[in-house]
Amino acid sequence: MRSDIVKKGDARAPHRSLLRACGIDEKDFSKPFIAVVSSHVDIIPGHVHLNDVAQYVKKCVIEAGGVPFIFNTIGVCDGIAMGHNGMKYSLASREIIADSVETMLQAHQFDGMICIPNCDKITPGMLMAAVRCNIPTIFAGGGPMEAGRTEDGKPLDLISVFSKAAAKINGKLSETELADVERRSCPTCGSCSGMFTANSMNCLCEAIGIALPGNGTILATSQYRKIMYKKAAKLIVAACRLPDGDTKKPLLPRDIITHQSVDNAMILDLAMGGSTNTVLHLLAVANEAGLNYSMKRFNELSEKTPTLCKVSPSCDYHIEDVHNSGGIYTILGEIRRGCPGLLNEKVPTVSGKKLGKVIDEYDLRSPKVLGEAQKMYAVTAGGSRTNKGMSVKQTIQNVSDLKLSFDPYDCIRSCGKAYSQTGGLAILYGNLAPNGSVVKTAGVLPKMLKHTGAAVIFDSEPEAYAGITSGRVKAGDVVVVRFEGPKGGPGMQEMLGPTTAIKGVKLDDSVALITDGRFSGGTAGACIGHVSPEAAAGGPIGLLRDGDIIEIDIPARTLNVKLSDEELQSRSIPSHESTIKTGYLAKYKMLATSADTGGVLKW
Repeated sequence: MRSDIVKKGDARAPHRSLLRACGIDEKDFSKPFIAVVSSHVDIIPGHVHLNDVAQYVKKCVIEAGGVPFIFNTIGVCDGIAMGHNGMKYSLASREIIADSVETMLQAHQFDGMICIPNCDKITPGMLMAAVRCNIPTIFAGGGPMEAGRTEDGKPLDLISVFSKAAAKINGKLSETELADVERRSCPTCGSCSGMFTANSMNCLCEAIGIALPGNGTILATSQYRKIMYKKAAKLIVAACRLPDGDTKKPLLPRDIITHQSVDNAMILDLAMGGSTNTVLHLLAVANEAGLNYSMKRFNELSEKTPTLCKVSPSCDYHIEDVHNSGGIYTILGEIRRGCPGLLNEKVPTVSGKKLGKVIDEYDLRSPKVLGEAQKMYAVTAGGSRTNKGMSVKQTIQNVSDLKLSFDPYDCIRSCGKAYSQTGGLAILYGNLAPNGSVVKTAGVLPKMLKHTGAAVIFDSEPEAYAGITSGRVKAGDVVVVRFEGPKGGPGMQEMLGPTTAIKGVKLDDSVALITDGRFSGGTAGACIGHVSPEAAAGGPIGLLRDGDIIEIDIPARTLNVKLSDEELQSRSIPSHESTIKTGYLAKYKMLATSADTGGVLKW
């Protein structure tokens, strides 16, 4: 075993002495050492319950015959960091997480790991570390939050609060109404309940093959997640402890995360209208895996992939509804039925089965669906405010016994009834984005798919929010937020404040927004991010002036400003000196690349 280097031989007596001080005894030295990589922090709702999850996984690893060691990573709550300088640390934290997990795995020579992430940067950060270190790995996240409810039963989530706050600032909502939405919208622990970045990434882990069925959709509050954790523990110990004489190589992250499986993950993202941030993170993970994967591939796949799902913020469905409709493998099953050959079904998964076999067994609409899958998809919300994970007992034993208030065949549509015959994300190019930009087409109103308007320019996210809520932006305009890319921010802030402000002041049907920053998975509307190169790297977005006419054509995949090449070349980018001179962000700024390369660090 890999861990033998720290526990076998006379020269390792000091190492064993230290391990004994941690509670390890003689019988444990012949067992695999398993890293249980938790991201428990008390200030993120998606992570507040993960200490209990890690302890449960630790118990399961012991029962499976391994020796578990828990360590934690940091985590940033994007919602709490939003709207102030704290948000600059959000994307940048992904690299710290990847580096810290790598450090622990290599310093202590673990045999395998179970990753317990949940939110935005934590999942991709751990994925980057997994392919970097390439030891047997299974992802088993903390699960999504239950949706909130108004007094009359209408669904709410974090985006409801952001948009209502903007409406209150604009004088269109009372203090009492805002307070009611604030109290109801985030009722439980778990990653925020829409198809935002956290849930998008956890769902993509199923499609890419590094997580077990249900990872992205079983609610954080459900006791059913314990079944998944127990399976993960058995599988990881088995992968690290092959019988004597068995020369079979265990399945490693680089065997799972390949060009074909990244394609599968992107196809899922396009079909379910996931977050634009997934583009950023998949590019970064592919880069770590040594894959030659470019933004252009997303458009190639988008042309072939129909949009089968719209989930909040694009409509009123939430992750719990996707789960009860059949989850990720039912979406993949509909893709397989309607677009045969698009998915690569022969790629391996951590379950030990090829992806096609897992779809057979966990596609709720498959004739081969397992009874176990039908029971899993019967998991429903407890409906009570709690920060305790795995606390709601399963009462309904079969999904067919559920009394749903919606049509599951509308929540997850067939290809023949798709919202669109192309995917829910698109990459736009043009003289404003020579290296590309990203838009979530699933969240764009039909009338805004083509839009021409005058630029209203802001050189930071807070300026944009203030300008929108104070009335500076008018119907027909194009809001431009620049110097917010990885290098310019530094840190590439999310634009959830400005985008929800546009919605809150009722301009979402007439105003577009473009930025070299990025968006929360909770963003909807004609919002184009990741404009590359960014302004701080000399990109043409830095050359814009107020009143310049910007042309957006999402069906044609173009983003242009109506200026000649000569006019653009005659302009210079205004000085924009960051006030950040010391600390981690100063170092990050020196190494960060633009979004078209995943915002990775280069040295």
